[in-house]
Amino acid sequence: MGAVPTSTVISTDVETARDVNENAGNHLGGSADVDYSVFTISQRRYIVFMASWAGFFSPVSSQIYFPALNTLARDLHVSNSLINLTLTSYMIFQGLSPMFIGDFADKAGRRPAYVVCFSIYIAANIGLALQNNYAALFVLRCLQSAGSSTTIALSSGVVSDVATAAERGSYMGFVTAGSLLGPSVGPVIGGLLSQYLGWRAIFWFLVIFSGAFMVPFLVFFPETARGVVGDGSLPPQKWNMSLISYLKLRKASKEGIEPPPNSRKQKLQFPNPLQTLAIVFQKDIGILLFCNAILFAGFYDVSATIPSIFHELYGLDDLQIGLCYIPFGLGASIASILNGKFLDYNYRRIAKRLGFPVVKNRQTDLRNFPIEKARLEIAFPMLTIGSLSILAFGWCLNFGVHLAAPTTILFLMGLTLTGAFNTIGTILVDFYPTQAAKATAANNIVRCLLGAGATALIDPMLAAMGRGWCFTFVSLIMLATSPLLLLVIYKGPEWREERRLKEEAKKTGAETKSTNEK
Repeated sequence: MGAVPTSTVISTDVETARDVNENAGNHLGGSADVDYSVFTISQRRYIVFMASWAGFFSPVSSQIYFPALNTLARDLHVSNSLINLTLTSYMIFQGLSPMFIGDFADKAGRRPAYVVCFSIYIAANIGLALQNNYAALFVLRCLQSAGSSTTIALSSGVVSDVATAAERGSYMGFVTAGSLLGPSVGPVIGGLLSQYLGWRAIFWFLVIFSGAFMVPFLVFFPETARGVVGDGSLPPQKWNMSLISYLKLRKASKEGIEPPPNSRKQKLQFPNPLQTLAIVFQKDIGILLFCNAILFAGFYDVSATIPSIFHELYGLDDLQIGLCYIPFGLGASIASILNGKFLDYNYRRIAKRLGFPVVKNRQTDLRNFPIEKARLEIAFPMLTIGSLSILAFGWCLNFGVHLAAPTTILFLMGLTLTGAFNTIGTILVDFYPTQAAKATAANNIVRCLLGAGATALIDPMLAAMGRGWCFTFVSLIMLATSPLLLLVIYKGPEWREERRLKEEAKKTGAETKSTNEK
């Protein structure tokens, strides 16, 4: 299970590694004649597996809570509306916290960012298991969200560290699979624990499970941030090494082998959330984030209403409600893997047609490649079917048809909407390969804040419009994002080139100013 190559610690080809990192720093990547990453395929798979596991904690922490909503409202003597506010607050912090940690992870490294996040997360879960009132529940859920939500942004950053555009779709699919197991596994676990051990057991389970993740992470997971270790051959600071890397370093030192110097040692600085906001306001990025946020809000409206509607309509208990989430999670997991394969296939198909080189472990300059088309072509059928499935779900509930119908539709919903989420997440990493954590954090803030608003509004909408027309409205809003994606396909390359030229001019100006000062 050795995840760290010896070259990570004792590589002698330092200048080559630095050149790779400089080329990789260009917008959308620069071409390079050396391997993009020194990690072997098996090591990259381990790294991506751990990133996927880490990304599992954010959605599972949200979804595991759903089956216990009715029980919590009863035990804490509050209304369902107040309990739903803890969902809204969770999503607000899910959007805000990655703005800080994403920038920190790109500068200081992935490992310290993970350690900070899981320390907060574990402490919050212990508090949630011990609390006895609504105020404590509300505050600690915010902290729990702050600790876990950044893991998805970090996972995208890890993929950008080790995978090029030609293979990024598949790797993003595997990472997304972990984060989307939450909607499937979370409610089942939450239902079982709430039904037989009480809702406090949910939070003790999360403490134990996150502790189980941290042990192999601290022992084996290497630092991958390209701003810190380049292509993986430069050593990070000693405090930022995995245990296995540190032991290898000590062994090499005893044998008289000195590690290469790393001129990129990072000073810990306070994260700058404004850099994440700057990404949000780019024309093409802003449109993509808005479309993704609309889809996410529709998905979250469905997830948040299942406990109350299924309890009222079908008389289900906590465990049975949890089991109803399995079809959605199963569809989501299947989609995340298959959609990644489709993304890589479509990339290769268009590249072959244009005579564009496809090399898996070489960074490719995408300046003259229609990456928007290669990615977003996959999103349209997913978006259309997913939106229509929400419409069908609403009318099934409106007419009170057999439980088999809405749960089958949930599978279709997971299969299609997940594909759309994954597609947009992948193209964001394509746009910002060396700032993927910040780019994914920008995605989080838009979709989570919009999702929080949608969650707060869904109960009044259901009361005013009824189930059928409420979900019809949600479905039509989602379908209305299709023209915006078409706009990105046709105008995106032009906007991307404008952004690249501005960044180059800014960089040239900064270098000229620095030279003049000397």
